[in-house]
Amino acid sequence: MGRQLRIVHHTGYRYAGTVSTSHNEVRMTPRASREQQVQATRIDISPVAWTHSYLDYWGTQVTSFEVSEPHAELTVVATSTVEVGDRAARGHGLSWEQLRDPRFTDEQVEMLSISGHVDPGAELRRLAGEAARRSALPSEAAAAIISAIRQRVAYVPGSTEVNTSASAVWERRAGVCQDLVHLGLGALRSVGIPARYVSGYVMPAARPVVGESRVGESHAWLQYWDGEWVGLDPTNDGPPGEFHVEIGVGRDYFDVPPLKGVYSGTGGSELFVEVEMTLLA
Repeated sequence: MGRQLRIVHHTGYRYAGTVSTSHNEVRMTPRASREQQVQATRIDISPVAWTHSYLDYWGTQVTSFEVSEPHAELTVVATSTVEVGDRAARGHGLSWEQLRDPRFTDEQVEMLSISGHVDPGAELRRLAGEAARRSALPSEAAAAIISAIRQRVAYVPGSTEVNTSASAVWERRAGVCQDLVHLGLGALRSVGIPARYVSGYVMPAARPVVGESRVGESHAWLQYWDGEWVGLDPTNDGPPGEFHVEIGVGRDYFDVPPLKGVYSGTGGSELFVEVEMTLLA
């Protein structure tokens, strides 16, 4: 394996008033995989809550819980230690013919569907189609499409909201990591390349110092199918590496939000988030 990282993800809601009960789901437990070994993980909830953990349809670990006492604030702290190794930078070199096999497209229908969240719009569909026609292999097209998106769309924190559509992001020429991934998903799927959303974290420093904690945030990238799932990070215009920590996968962001829930009470709520990452070795 490679780098050992500790992640402390602190999040929750502050309510405008006291709520009587809330029901929530947390997706902040790192995935165990060939490239990622989870050494320790825990989730602390305040107020203390009943919890139930399970794997969802996509294979992401979920901790569901309910708070049945009156509370004005909900706090969740997920603490994990993960060892991350090299991830696949290339796949098996599948052909266009293999991706167009009806049996394959049926198997991957969920990662080929283009919802309103990821619909890239007419212009990006056209650019993706041109890249596909120029590329001998789907993997070459995937790299070209993601690079084109990053060249045209700037990473601008706070420029969009969680429900901003991919096509609106393309028009604005600005977005956050989630938006860049949604554009990539829609563009890849539009040319027949299965692609899925990956939620997680990335160390916010190119050369972190062992033992020095850095304040970061949740991150997102995508994976496309090339005989195996191969990662591309549109925000950084390259493959995810040893400082990326994977949490979950799905069709888009709305399959893998870190925290979501409902509550009973009056007034609104404010989400707060802080992620701290430390290189341990």
